Amino acid sequence: MLWTRWLVLLLCWGATSGEQQADERDGTTAEVRSESRRQRSPPPVEPLDFGFVPAAVYDTHAYYEPGAIGILFHMVHAFLYVVQPNPFPKDLIVKVIQQNMGGIKIEEWRKPENIVLLLQWIYYEAGFLLCSSIGIVFLVLTPIIGTCFCVCRCCENCGGEMHQRQRKNADCQRGFYTASLIATSIFIILGVLIAYAANHNISAQIKSTRRFINTNMRDLKTFANNTPAQIEYLTAQYTTAKNKVLSDLDNIGPLLGGRIHSQLEKEVVPSLDTALRMAGAMRETKEALENVSSSLELLQEGTGKLQASLSGERASLSNTLSDPACTNGAVSHTCNTIRSTLSQLGVNADFSRLPDVSHALANVNTVLRTDLSNIVQKGYSSFNDTPRLVKEQTKNIVSALPRVKGMLDKIGAEIIGFSKMFPVESSLANFTIFLSQGQKNIESFYPQIDQMDFYRWIGCVAVLCMVVLVLAFNILGLLCGTCGYDKQATPTTRGCLSNTGGNLLMAGVGFSFVFSWVLMGVVTALFAVGGNVEKLMCEPLANRQLFKIIDTPFLVHPAKKNFLPGMLFQNPNIDLTLGSMYRECYENNGLYHALQLETMFNINSFLNRTVYNKDLAKVFESVQVDLQDITLLEQAGRDNLINFANSGIGQIDYDAYLAEVNKGVTLVDLLSFSTDLEAQADQLPRGALENALKGHASSIRQIHREQVVPMEQAMSTLSQSIKQLQRTSSDLPVKVTNILSAIDAVEYLITHNASHVVKQETKAYVQSLVGYFKQYTDWVKNSLTVEVAQCKPISNIVDSMEIVACSFIIDSVNTFWFGLGGCSILLIPSIIFSIKLAKYYRRMDTEDVFEDLGNTGNHGEQVCDIHGNLTVVSSPYYDTLTRFPRASAPPSYTDW
Repeated sequence: MLWTRWLVLLLCWGATSGEQQADERDGTTAEVRSESRRQRSPPPVEPLDFGFVPAAVYDTHAYYEPGAIGILFHMVHAFLYVVQPNPFPKDLIVKVIQQNMGGIKIEEWRKPENIVLLLQWIYYEAGFLLCSSIGIVFLVLTPIIGTCFCVCRCCENCGGEMHQRQRKNADCQRGFYTASLIATSIFIILGVLIAYAANHNISAQIKSTRRFINTNMRDLKTFANNTPAQIEYLTAQYTTAKNKVLSDLDNIGPLLGGRIHSQLEKEVVPSLDTALRMAGAMRETKEALENVSSSLELLQEGTGKLQASLSGERASLSNTLSDPACTNGAVSHTCNTIRSTLSQLGVNADFSRLPDVSHALANVNTVLRTDLSNIVQKGYSSFNDTPRLVKEQTKNIVSALPRVKGMLDKIGAEIIGFSKMFPVESSLANFTIFLSQGQKNIESFYPQIDQMDFYRWIGCVAVLCMVVLVLAFNILGLLCGTCGYDKQATPTTRGCLSNTGGNLLMAGVGFSFVFSWVLMGVVTALFAVGGNVEKLMCEPLANRQLFKIIDTPFLVHPAKKNFLPGMLFQNPNIDLTLGSMYRECYENNGLYHALQLETMFNINSFLNRTVYNKDLAKVFESVQVDLQDITLLEQAGRDNLINFANSGIGQIDYDAYLAEVNKGVTLVDLLSFSTDLEAQADQLPRGALENALKGHASSIRQIHREQVVPMEQAMSTLSQSIKQLQRTSSDLPVKVTNILSAIDAVEYLITHNASHVVKQETKAYVQSLVGYFKQYTDWVKNSLTVEVAQCKPISNIVDSMEIVACSFIIDSVNTFWFGLGGCSILLIPSIIFSIKLAKYYRRMDTEDVFEDLGNTGNHGEQVCDIHGNLTVVSSPYYDTLTRFPRASAPPSYTDW
């Protein structure tokens, strides 16, 4: 167990590291809160892969399924529950143990508290005491009653006289006694079979006991052989954490620089992004101004042409309506309607009054001569070059790598050396030798155990043979008596086979009296022992109540709290119980955790030598990173932004543009006008006027298609461009000022507050290095709890002992006395029914004969002896009382 000390040290080492990390985090938080900006938490530590601890595979399956005989076991358990329904007396047993630890003398039992305990114990054992008392009474009275019965029979009493009275219901009685004896015999046979099955189960399960012993021994050897490899694997995995730390130290530039870059980028990147977006807005502004200029020129030119086309079409349509055909009544109304709409053929929007944007376009073109996007990209590149700057400025850390590596190697050597301080392998090797020798010693007893089991089996079979002998007489008697019985034969003339059956039944009665008390004595002894063991040992062991007794504080001594740690470690104050240890081992956890070995050792001296955090922090105290060379936005970029803000796009009269754009190109939709014109022409009589009007409608459609549609497209482009320029120019100086202020703030942060960021990220970087060792210690702790020295074999031993002692032996013993006890009790009705039935099968010496003696009305009785001589007695009553004083005179009616 001493080999676990170094593992405890690793755990405490991890806890100390965690505390120091917490202190560093608290200090960092205080510094960050003093800043006006919110700091980003350090990235999580990269998880390490330590692999899997070599696992031990155990063979023992401490589980027993009794099969069909389990039904008998449940029957016995139910019977014992009826006998003893009281719960397990844990408190009573604890009090008895605590009082007897001091060595109570006999006279001390007279004390009131001891008398109370005795009465409580008697109350708990009341069921067993009652049943045992009945068994003892049976044991004592059976031979006495048997002796008296034999003497009484010899005196021709108790059914011993060889005379059978003739009765009307004789056949019914014989049938009842026969059926009752058969039923009793069947139940006795069942009891014999139950007892024999239990007897055979013991012998069969003794062979399974060897399998349990072999697998448990093999598991203990596996436990002993596999533990050193697991310890070696734990120590070897320190190299994984160490190599990761050295790798991160070797790449301090990219890693630490990346941390600083990540810490600053949430302030730097947004400001550069706004500047880059503004550069894009400049290009979009130029495109929008160019669209406005070209669209405005197109609209102004198209408006003149459209105005001329519509004026000509209006004049031509007016001339057509002046035709004399329009003077008729119906036609004149249509012509007047068309004439009233001629004023709608005109241009609505006037783009000639809109101001020119050429000045603003010229200014924007001048601004775009400087490539702001390229300047901003230079700022990105300068900022992204932070890892290289950090790498160049932390060369002193790289030069200190050999010293750091030596320090880490020293820690690893101390861990390995500490694990080698204790003779783990030699101790476990000796333990393996001890197991092998113990197994040989146990195996040497196998022949003796087999021989003893054979004698036990013979003894149990001999006891059962007593019952079988009685059963044989009963069965043979029933067979002979039933087969040889003749209804026509009188009691004195019964055949030899029938008489033999009666004699066999009486022989069974005799052997029942001889053996029943012996059987009951065996049953009572086994019941008292096996029943109490089941209730006081097996049941509490199955529901773990027995562990609670052993784990009761101050059970064995008033000054010793816990029994198990006092026995194992001579320190009874450790909070270690047998129940908790069994639970941990049953779940196949590590022995280190199950025995709570972390409470056994003082690790302060080892921690003082192996804690490395302060030394590692000193290496980074000299880290100085200067980021003043980072330039986010050159002066040309700043001037470019200011010139763009003063380019004049804010002075454009956007309202005037939008007012004209929102108007239609014409006063009326030309397509609708032409459609209405055709509809009105259709109302006129066919002729030249109708055709002329339809021609005008076609001309108007052509004007819309060739002139209005292009102007509408130009107006749409103009509208989109004007809206875009309006959005861009809205508060443009304020936007530029904000961008420049943000970049100035970030540059100030980098220039003046970089030392704080470097300090903070350096601490976070050190914490990440420490985090690798924290992962290692956590992994070691978890491995010790779950994977190293898994103590399932210990719980398997307890479970195997429970299976062997309770399931194999006690359950079988209890089933044996249960079946044998049933046979013993059933021998009583068997005796009664056999005696009653034997009268109907045995040949009698005398019998009752009746006949009519005369006309006087008096009846005489003829008594026939065994030789057939007939004697007439004048006074039947007198003769009957004289010769057969226990018999009553037969009835005198003739139909008997």
